[in-house]
Amino acid sequence: MEPESGTSSRNPSQLSWVNLSRNLVLAYQSFGVVYGDLSTSPLYVYKSTFIGKLQNHQNEEAIFGAFSLIFWTLTLVPLLKYVFILLSADDNGEGGTFALYSLLCRHARFSLLPNQQAADEELSAYKYGPSTQAVGSSPLKRFLEKHKRLRTALLLVVLFGACMVIGDGVLTPAISVLSSVSGLQVTENKLTDGVVLLLACVILVGLFALQHFGTHRVAFIFAPFFRETGKEGWISLGGILLSITGTEAMFADLGHFTAFSIRLAFAFVIYPCLVVQYMGQAAFLSKNIPSISSSFYDSIPDTVFWPVFIIATLAAIVGSQAVITATFSIIKQCHALGCFPRVKVVHTSRHIYGQIYIPEINWILMILTLAITIGFRDTTLIGNAYGAMVHPMTTLEHEDLDAIAPLIPSPIQLVAWIGRVLQKSVLIAALFLLFFGFIEGVYLTAAFMKVPQGGWVPIVLSCIFMGIMYVWHYGTCKKYNFDLHNKVSLKWLLGLGPSLGIVRVPGIGLIYSELATGVPAIFSHFVTNLPAFHNVLVFVCVKSVPVPYVSPEERFLIGRVCPRPYRMYRCIVRYGYKDIQRDDGDFENLLVQSIAEFIQMEAEEPQFSTSESSSIDGRMAVISTRTIQSSSTLMATEQEGLGVSNSFQSSKSLSLPGLLSAYDDENPQIRRRRVRFQLPPNPGMDASVREELIDLIQAKEAGVAYIMGHSYVKARRSSSFLKKLVIDMGYSFLRKNCRGPAVALNIPHISLIEVGMIYYV
Repeated sequence: MEPESGTSSRNPSQLSWVNLSRNLVLAYQSFGVVYGDLSTSPLYVYKSTFIGKLQNHQNEEAIFGAFSLIFWTLTLVPLLKYVFILLSADDNGEGGTFALYSLLCRHARFSLLPNQQAADEELSAYKYGPSTQAVGSSPLKRFLEKHKRLRTALLLVVLFGACMVIGDGVLTPAISVLSSVSGLQVTENKLTDGVVLLLACVILVGLFALQHFGTHRVAFIFAPFFRETGKEGWISLGGILLSITGTEAMFADLGHFTAFSIRLAFAFVIYPCLVVQYMGQAAFLSKNIPSISSSFYDSIPDTVFWPVFIIATLAAIVGSQAVITATFSIIKQCHALGCFPRVKVVHTSRHIYGQIYIPEINWILMILTLAITIGFRDTTLIGNAYGAMVHPMTTLEHEDLDAIAPLIPSPIQLVAWIGRVLQKSVLIAALFLLFFGFIEGVYLTAAFMKVPQGGWVPIVLSCIFMGIMYVWHYGTCKKYNFDLHNKVSLKWLLGLGPSLGIVRVPGIGLIYSELATGVPAIFSHFVTNLPAFHNVLVFVCVKSVPVPYVSPEERFLIGRVCPRPYRMYRCIVRYGYKDIQRDDGDFENLLVQSIAEFIQMEAEEPQFSTSESSSIDGRMAVISTRTIQSSSTLMATEQEGLGVSNSFQSSKSLSLPGLLSAYDDENPQIRRRRVRFQLPPNPGMDASVREELIDLIQAKEAGVAYIMGHSYVKARRSSSFLKKLVIDMGYSFLRKNCRGPAVALNIPHISLIEVGMIYYV
């Protein structure tokens, strides 16, 4: 970008045109990603509304009444609620339930995992949102902070909203693809239900099989209606609710676009097109009542049937793709906030940040989608969306619960409401909640009436996923609290002296722990069983902070654990909940350079550390990766061969390079840079600083070892039966069947040391 003085001399109208052009392009791109699911709803809305309870009310007046409901539903929920209100409640441009929840965790301490630090509040993205003074004066904030159960309830509401999105990822592909493919029976009468079902399953399998390539490659009157239909009309509101299926994507996908581009696309293209489409179907059905079961395809002229069929099928695939991608994203965010087991996250695009693929979740979604498509067809609850059925109950009742993702009571709305309270008056927030709560409550009651008829499926799926999330979060919090209350005493370490009462061997020992402060119990456990440790010790904590992204300039926090002679440091690596943790094989070198930069910074800034005692597990410094690249503290040179310095060779250093080379050959996706560090000629450098830097370089030359705890978490004997069930069975099962922490952190197995430890929580 040009300097500000340069841009100010440019024509303001030219800058406005550039910004408008960018938003127009983003608006165009949002058609498939954001509105794919919403735009395929006309395939099945009228059929789902009238076939079933309203079979005896299929007349012109009821049809126009249904269109009136569809019009006002589209106007009040997607247009008014989302476009004009919720899109303004973002977190650094990110939308979704977890984005707002993380915003609250930052400004109101709602997080149940006590790993936040004062240094986190200095992040540039942390300060987004309401001012600290405005938040601090909120009585609701103080009330929720005092009551842990209310914060737990808020977390459960957020998790349930996330689980509804995951359930949407199972149901939407089945509904959309089956509905679009079923249009073939309108012209090809010879096609049986089984053939159409088989074709839909083939498309679904292909859709999920292509996921690893990435998203970028796959591509007015209410009265007459209810006066005539009565209770049946109210129950059939579930079919009307399908007209806003996928609305939540407008807010959830906010981070990939801009609020203005999403508003532009919906207000000027999607909304008018949907209204015209539903209006056209209503006009056609008013003169062709028997065509209700296949209104979309019957209303299309024969000359353009096949082009429209192809477009509808592609739109269904694109809409399904968008929902599947949203599922990957929400699970990634859940994991970052400690609410989902570790899974493999693959970054599928080098050019588009945030495009991810989760293999385990992808195949689980495929199996569940196929099971629902095939199984519910056999029980006549999903069936063929546009063909004749053996039984009259073909209303796709489970779709009604699929559509309530933008409503439940609404997690997004509830969190947004609390956010509004923290920023604006209680009266405005209450009016917002009451107005939309009443409207959506009517739809929810109608949708829940169909739970026994098939709507229980998304509820069960959501409860299963929510159970997994809460069990994992509960176990993680208990394990963290155990570490927090069993930290090694610093007085004990200081009493041992710089040698720690053990043999200090050449090399760097990286001790991984979830603790951001203090020395974990795993350290004393290791020293007790093996009284030897490395010359340089670094306690590494990789943690997520409640912001979307952490810039590389703010990622590393470096500090000391003990006074300088101990050669013990702490490194905290911070990621946002939407950051992708990718290992490019350069972490060890960056860590050494960061510690060296910290040592130099500490010597040059007296106010940073005025005495030895103030350095003991005290203030930490943010070390920028860009500063490291331009720093002259250490000189780095690439090594082509094994490159072990003769002056530091030992029995370990002679064999380790060969093993590391063999490991690199077996893992070509992670090529670690072999760098040799040297001190630059600097006569003015302090002698103690030079000595410490030389020790760091020598330790790096000798090799790096990774020490992690191989923990077993068990409930105490005095615990309740429910707690034992959750910890000993649920949490233990998830830990055994998810990815190990060493694999998730891309730690080379050849350099890994695991220490067994039992946690009684």
